Amino acid sequence: MTDRSPVTLAAISGAHGVTGEVRLKLFGEGIAALKQHKTFNDGSLTLKKIRPDNKGGAIARFVEVIDRNAAEALRSTVLTIARDALPELSEDEYYHTDLLGLAAVSDTGEALGTVCAVENFGAQDVIEIARPNGKKFMIPMTKQAVIEWDDKRLVVSKDFADT
Repeated sequence: MTDRSPVTLAAISGAHGVTGEVRLKLFGEGIAALKQHKTFNDGSLTLKKIRPDNKGGAIARFVEVIDRNAAEALRSTVLTIARDALPELSEDEYYHTDLLGLAAVSDTGEALGTVCAVENFGAQDVIEIARPNGKKFMIPMTKQAVIEWDDKRLVVSKDFADT
């Protein structure tokens, strides 16, 4: 993919304790994936420690955050890394960021709209497509629904295209 925009790996949901730790909502493959990166947001945050919490997220400490007030000030901050810092993927894999903004077309050539979101409600990824008229529809990210994609377009089976 040619898009080099930053990739969001987590978001700070608030402070934890009084010593500057923060709670993280994780996106991606958990703490192990986050630990692979030492700095976030173009080097403005340096990871010092991270551990799981009992709510499915993580508790982290950053070198630059020294107290609860500094931790609270980071609420809603997303932790990003450069796209090229992520490992290359096999042919059938993708990063959500690679799909966002792609033109969606049916396998019969009909323009469907633009990929505006990628969600996962537990079973598999679901692609949300915004039509030019503002209406949206969703399709599962399966081989039956999504025939192919590249860095310019996502081809959807006509059986799943909301017409």
